[in-house]
Amino acid sequence: MNKDLLLGIDLGAGSLKSMVIDTQGNVKGSASKNIETLSPQPGYSEQDPENWWAALASSLQEIWASGVDPEEITAVSLTAGAHTHVLEDAKGNILRPAIMWNDQRSGVQAARARDAHGERILQISGNRISATWTLPQLMWLREEEPENHSKIHRIRPAKDWLRRCLDGSDVTDQTDAWGLMLANVNSGGWSAELCSMAAISVDVLPDIVDSATITGGVTSAAAAATGLRQGTSVICGTSDTNAETFSGGMTRPGVGTLKLATAGTVSTLTSDPVFSDDVIHYPHLVADHYYAILGTNSCASAHRWLRDALFIETGFEGMDQLAQQASVGSDGLLFSPYLNGERSPYWDPDLRASFVGLGFHHGASHFCRAVYEGIAFTLRDCLEVLRTRNMGFDTARLVGGGTKSGLWRQIIADVTGLTIEVPEQGDASFGAALIAGIGSGAFSDTSEAARLIRVAETLSPNPETKEIYEAAFTRFRAVKEALTPVNHEIACSVREAT
Repeated sequence: MNKDLLLGIDLGAGSLKSMVIDTQGNVKGSASKNIETLSPQPGYSEQDPENWWAALASSLQEIWASGVDPEEITAVSLTAGAHTHVLEDAKGNILRPAIMWNDQRSGVQAARARDAHGERILQISGNRISATWTLPQLMWLREEEPENHSKIHRIRPAKDWLRRCLDGSDVTDQTDAWGLMLANVNSGGWSAELCSMAAISVDVLPDIVDSATITGGVTSAAAAATGLRQGTSVICGTSDTNAETFSGGMTRPGVGTLKLATAGTVSTLTSDPVFSDDVIHYPHLVADHYYAILGTNSCASAHRWLRDALFIETGFEGMDQLAQQASVGSDGLLFSPYLNGERSPYWDPDLRASFVGLGFHHGASHFCRAVYEGIAFTLRDCLEVLRTRNMGFDTARLVGGGTKSGLWRQIIADVTGLTIEVPEQGDASFGAALIAGIGSGAFSDTSEAARLIRVAETLSPNPETKEIYEAAFTRFRAVKEALTPVNHEIACSVREAT
């Protein structure tokens, strides 16, 4: 029996994707299942973990139906978005829906903690506290849902909860530990001081292991539910962005990664992290390296919002065709994509989205292109922070679902001024499969696994658009500054009304 296939499973914000590859990096099968996100109040974003497990099992059954033999899977690994966590009581029951990384409900708690302990939190955790982290979300839970908070017996990052469903293990990796903002980046373990700020015990947190550690084998119950062979090796895994930047080709300093997914991110590799208020850091799969990252809350999610709001019958492909009809700069129409507040570089949960500069000469095509351009401007906003810290780069790997649009890919190159390389397989499920190979011994290390990463397309900035986009980017920033007070007033009034 030939057991040389590797399975990677990625839980994204809107879907779960499973991918099977061979040890040459060829995709043998893949399947994706949508995940429902609930928003019971403005700024809220949460999911039912049981839906994750159902999607995982369903995606694997689809892959087996396509002809892939589960007996040939040698190892499986998982990834998911950082910060998203599952709370369980002493009996293992899920206490509430999982609060997502893009949830903004804890903005008040984050601001209060930053005023009182901001420097200390940065010193211990390596990152600035904001509403995206688990620490302030636990502070919110203590104040708003004290009964649930009092029952917390276990806290597990999303990918670790899913992996426990496969092999019964109870561990996490350093990257997701940092994502909870409950770890001490200096000692490498959990921080009792940060846990005390969240009013929890260190004992509710899992042990921390290397991302490529074998955590167990697929249990008989999991085998029955998924079709996987019982005993198949399960590898710890890591955050989606860690896996995605690696699988996209960010394996050495000087190469960055831009991500067009539910959120948008700008990342670069460093061996010498300088912890600061404006740049997030996490451990990277490449040994002794970290990835510095800035992220915008609304990227492909803003694109999807526009489709659902105005172009439901047109669909994404039709929107892309419309966008190609509009001129560079959308004839002055600007889109600020702050539909769910903003992370980098403003760290402001009360920013709101807007179209500015609208006139009778604008039509459907302008709206479609302005969304592409507005998101590109937010990514450049993030990139400029890295450039001011001498952490910029000239070449970037472009990953995420947004890469399907050739126009959007070129707009990203034009607005940022970067040479853009698009990998053949640049998503986190491919990265998770590579981690499965590293952990199982199919690859000796990350360097050997990285040989499977191939570039499918290279785009250079169009010099003819430079002047237009420079002027538009300046206006984009000016609009943000001018509307911030109004946005804050609107956000405050909505909170008070609810």
